[in-house]
Amino acid sequence: MNGKLLFFLLFFFSVVHAQQSIKTEVLVIGGGTGGTAAGIQSARSGVSTITIEPTNMLGGMLTAAGVSCTDGNDDLPSGMWEEFRQALHQHYGKKNLATGWVSNTCFEPHVGDSIFKAWAAKEKKLQVLFGWHFIKVLKQNKKVIGAVFANNTKQTLTIKSLVTIDATELGDVFANAGAKYYVGMDDPKITGEKEARNKNNIIQDLTWVATLKDYGSAADKTIAKPANYDPKKYYCCNTNAPCTDKPWNGDKQKMLNYGKLPNNKYMLNWPAHGNDYYLNVIENNYEERNKKYELAKQNTLGFIYFLQTELGMKNIGLADDELNGGLALIPYNREGRIVKGVVRLTIDHLKNPYNYTLYKTGIAVGNYPVDHHHAQYPGKVPEIEFPPIPAYTIPIGCLIPEKVNGLIVCEKGISVSNIVNGTTRLQPVVLLTGQAAGILAALSVQEKKEARKVEVRMVQENLLKAKCYLMPFSDVKRDDVAWEAIQRIGVTGILKGTGKAQGWENKMFFYPDSTIASNNFLRLIHAYKNLKEKDLNADTTALSISKAFELASKLNKTANEIIDTRENVERERQNLWQQLRLRNYESGRPITRRELALLCNYNLQKN
Repeated sequence: MNGKLLFFLLFFFSVVHAQQSIKTEVLVIGGGTGGTAAGIQSARSGVSTITIEPTNMLGGMLTAAGVSCTDGNDDLPSGMWEEFRQALHQHYGKKNLATGWVSNTCFEPHVGDSIFKAWAAKEKKLQVLFGWHFIKVLKQNKKVIGAVFANNTKQTLTIKSLVTIDATELGDVFANAGAKYYVGMDDPKITGEKEARNKNNIIQDLTWVATLKDYGSAADKTIAKPANYDPKKYYCCNTNAPCTDKPWNGDKQKMLNYGKLPNNKYMLNWPAHGNDYYLNVIENNYEERNKKYELAKQNTLGFIYFLQTELGMKNIGLADDELNGGLALIPYNREGRIVKGVVRLTIDHLKNPYNYTLYKTGIAVGNYPVDHHHAQYPGKVPEIEFPPIPAYTIPIGCLIPEKVNGLIVCEKGISVSNIVNGTTRLQPVVLLTGQAAGILAALSVQEKKEARKVEVRMVQENLLKAKCYLMPFSDVKRDDVAWEAIQRIGVTGILKGTGKAQGWENKMFFYPDSTIASNNFLRLIHAYKNLKEKDLNADTTALSISKAFELASKLNKTANEIIDTRENVERERQNLWQQLRLRNYESGRPITRRELALLCNYNLQKN
């Protein structure tokens, strides 16, 4: 064999090996918080799924980005979010994980990663591929049919799929697929939000988080002085630091305890005068981003060096058993592209959910206030009002691009306004929208329908089976006999909640033990059935059990309206009452909203 032939054969085989191609039913691009949930749930729902992730960790924000103190949803134990918390409780042998004052759920990043990987390993229909980054989508007849990836050795991988989920940190897939999207602050003429100021490309600061560790008072873990180190950048980060202005929020120990983790570790994710950093790399490619991300890394290393040298905390060093020697693998991106979806959730929808109908298509819940980080932008950021909001639900249309088929969106790029992104970006919410995306993708495959054609009630029923909240009723927990019924009736609008803005844990109350006036319930029934209100009576007394049976039967299209005797009526009602696992049947007493929800749900289910 001559040299030229040998070279040709070696080249040929190397090219074949470098250009792999595989198929799956659902492809999840990105193993971040939303992508991890989407991939696991898609496989649990019975379809073959591949999750592909550039790093060697699952969980994104929660793990690879080091943001392992979570925000929000403490009293909304929904779906995979609650499943994750239970796994953490089991690992640490206790339920109280409020080691840091910023959160009631703090954990070590490697523990979160191990939980997600253990879940993924249990799913026979799920394959997770690490070390591949996204290059481009594959399209056919304006529909996404897969994507191409590359690794650090220049190999490429083509994956063809029936449904693709964009779970990238910055919305790379839907942008490449040609979906319309937004970047930065919104034009109030487009969103209709009075709080919006003017259109610009300013996004929130990102943070290159670090996990620190206390090595004991005698240890010296001082790192090498970072390039271009400027201690003045970190002045005023706490009351122990030099400051010519107002120091931020306590002394150096309080600053560390902000993100205190188990086992003498700390999450360094300190906003004011700390390691927040403004960097907009949204439209840069993979290589360009990584080069620019070095600036954020150096900023965090500078902050650590400042703590060790200026503040005498030399015993606090990078955790040698976390992440990449203590430094996050990826930045904590608070904001990227935001897709233009079938619907777009605005702050007006959140402030007054019952003025609109979007709550009826709810698939994930959140309760965190609107919170933006803009302190490090090198210029003037327009002041934006962040109004108080109740707990909320995210409509399914936020996950579906307006015009691109074969594609579902999760992570922080779902279709919301820039202001709303300040709450929907938080870890528990992204985990839940990812879980919903997994169910939607699986149903799209199984029903052989585009995601936009899948019945929302079918998605919601599957979410309920997975113990996911559709409405954020914090006063009715999953072990309540009426929880599913209240969730179902909540998204119909037959019975509505009452929202309350409340600090860092907003609420939506169902008030299950309260009563309802007869005429109000009749009005809600008419609204649900799209009937005119001309026949409404003025009965403002509390709805009785007897009257509730009569009115709720209007929801049942197959109800038998003629029963032989009054005795038979009472007997049938008492039997149904027991069937619904209710007690204290007294036909004349006021019915509670919990009991009424069960009764309404029964009649709707009979249709």
